[in-house]
Amino acid sequence: MTDPSVPSPPADALAHSAALQARIAERIRRAGGVIDFSEYMRAALYEPGLGYYSAGSAKFGAAGDFITAPELSPLFGACIADQLVPLLRDWPDAQVLELGPGSGALAIAVLRRLAARRALPARYLLLETSADLRARQQQALTAALPGLAGRLHWLDAPPHAPWRGVVLANEVLDAQPVSRFMVTASGWQLLGTGLSDHGFIDRPMPAPPAWADHLARLAAALPVPLPVGHHAEFDPALNALLKTLAAPLEAGWLMFIDYGHPRAAYYHPSRHRGTLMCHYRHRAHEDPYLWPGLQDITAWVDFTALAEAGHAAGLELLGYTTQAGFLLGAGLETLAAEGAGDAVADYRQAQQLKRLLLPSEMGERFKVMVLGRQAPPPAAFERIERIEPL
Repeated sequence: MTDPSVPSPPADALAHSAALQARIAERIRRAGGVIDFSEYMRAALYEPGLGYYSAGSAKFGAAGDFITAPELSPLFGACIADQLVPLLRDWPDAQVLELGPGSGALAIAVLRRLAARRALPARYLLLETSADLRARQQQALTAALPGLAGRLHWLDAPPHAPWRGVVLANEVLDAQPVSRFMVTASGWQLLGTGLSDHGFIDRPMPAPPAWADHLARLAAALPVPLPVGHHAEFDPALNALLKTLAAPLEAGWLMFIDYGHPRAAYYHPSRHRGTLMCHYRHRAHEDPYLWPGLQDITAWVDFTALAEAGHAAGLELLGYTTQAGFLLGAGLETLAAEGAGDAVADYRQAQQLKRLLLPSEMGERFKVMVLGRQAPPPAAFERIERIEPL
């Protein structure tokens, strides 16, 4: 049953979703009645012309489905930029690669701050696979940064040639397609997506050998067994993604900012429904099969798995903390004081900072992890009082 708090889409949007549903349903039939949930999630989000991130509806900001930290305040991007300054000044050929640039708000804030500090990268690369989002980003960045157009380059895939610099990934991993499982009396069971008379449903399916091994290792690593009926997720492509990003990076950082937990909290027995969440018009709910193509589908990040994937790819863990800890260590309070204005502007900024820092908002739910090679840690981590357990 649809959550009554979630507004119904207009007729043309429902028709768009129906077209995607028909395409996914045909794949399920060809596969014998069930596909892995990660395949469903990939289609729902990224199917060319139909997926949530591939089609033309507004996604970010007040007119979309959610607001990210860069859109909330440019101070978020300025804090990140200040951390990049030492590397960019030491390495004249350094580049910045942003994954999933969204509305372009982070790129605009980072580049404005770097320009002000005379530490611009040789190139700012934007990896965007959605033609619609790429067009929106190009329009926004060209209008906001007309003098920096020559440094902006859009990519369809991560670079293969050796390079050094920084990879930025803000709210990227949460949109990685995940696989789902549940705990049964006889062990851990992979959950796929099947069909019923009323649409898509969860359906048990055999786990491929590699995933079965992963689930067995995960079960052995948890401090306490999960109870029967527990649902959870894992990212089957995480290791491959880290290897792809790390392989050509001669020196620099991979900076990930996302909502998530270390493994023990991620798979805690109290989180019995997992972390999967959907967003439509600023309403959150738990039905991933509602209106595929029209809503965002996300899962929280297992930061322990991310650190392990980085280690397997030859990277060093340089820092891990909450978003609040990172931003305060990066000098957010000083930057905010520099931008003080009239009473209305100060009030608006104070509300933005609360969203970024408060534990009940983004401050504790979001974490920052930096993995690196042949590079010192960001200075922000040296000023953090509380070290987060991993």
